[in-house]
Amino acid sequence: MELERLKKRFLPMSETMFYILFSLREERHGYGIMQYVEALTGGRIILGAGTVYQTLSKLEKQRLIEAVREIDRKKEYRITKSGALILKEEARRISQLYETAKELI
Repeated sequence: MELERLKKRFLPMSETMFYILFSLREERHGYGIMQYVEALTGGRIILGAGTVYQTLSKLEKQRLIEAVREIDRKKEYRITKSGALILKEEARRISQLYETAKELI
């Protein structure tokens, strides 16, 4: 089954990978991803260009995202079906972790 294969390969995922996949639920280019993640996290996470573009390249090779267009040398990406599936599984995993950790707060 595809989900089991994806889970074995990609879970748990890094925070960077999570936020990039999360941001690509809408089409964005690299700089747009950096701005979105910084705003979403209230400045807690500031992704550097090298990190973003290296991660985008890996995610594209792994078919978790796809390029949709290139305008003025800016490539725009979006999450694929497989990417959305594994993102949802990671969100479930994080939710379970949070439920356990609430006892400590």
